[in-house]
Amino acid sequence: APADDGLPARCPTVRAVRQLLPTTGDVDPSTVHGDAPRPAPPGRPWVMLNVVTSVDGATAVGGVSGPLGSPADKAVFAALRAAADVVLAGAATVNAERYRPPRTPPVEQERRRARGQRAKPRLAVVSGSLSLDPDLELFTDPAERPIVLTTHDAPTDRRRRLEPVADVVAAGTGRVDLAEALARLGEHGSVVLCEGGSALNGQLIALDLVDEVNLTVAPALAAGTSPRLAADHDEVLHPLDLAHLWEADGMLLARYVVRRPGT
Repeated sequence: APADDGLPARCPTVRAVRQLLPTTGDVDPSTVHGDAPRPAPPGRPWVMLNVVTSVDGATAVGGVSGPLGSPADKAVFAALRAAADVVLAGAATVNAERYRPPRTPPVEQERRRARGQRAKPRLAVVSGSLSLDPDLELFTDPAERPIVLTTHDAPTDRRRRLEPVADVVAAGTGRVDLAEALARLGEHGSVVLCEGGSALNGQLIALDLVDEVNLTVAPALAAGTSPRLAADHDEVLHPLDLAHLWEADGMLLARYVVRRPGT
């Protein structure tokens, strides 16, 4: 679940993660994701999505993603957070998953410092209406103040409630301008990890602001009415290249990179 990123990539409860493509063999998710090249495009950071789904496409069971996860999925989740400068999520996801300040393990903090990053990633929340509870655990660590991305016309009273516990940044009117918001997040580093939900993922994809997708497919069927991993009123088609495909306990973990002109 997104609220818990404290699981080390190498852990006795995590069985071997096997790479199937482009070559075969056991892999360490933390090392691979920590070393992966992620060059920032002009004017904004590199943006990666991380999503877990059932085989039939559900992104949540009972409103949360946790039941679809596994130790291997959590190891990849932790590795992606450790590689990111900023972790981005929509307010609905933050509320449903009860987000907390990032719990980056000490070994990953050292790796981050060696790469020139701060010890822990910043957490950023997108909320045009500022429908966030300032008493959430997310807002309780003064050393890890989250960034709240909102609009210039957001409710003034809600903004005043959040300003003592978060860095509130306005981008756009009526709806958060994600291109401007990402440019502002670029002040905190060159790699942003987006953890959803579906509407935020869909907006980023529709605006061609996604560079990488990490998709975990759980060996399960869920049915129900869970949203797909991305949804937006605009329909687009961005080709992807498969960077790697891993397997652990029947779960498939794929990394795709968006194909850009000239690549």
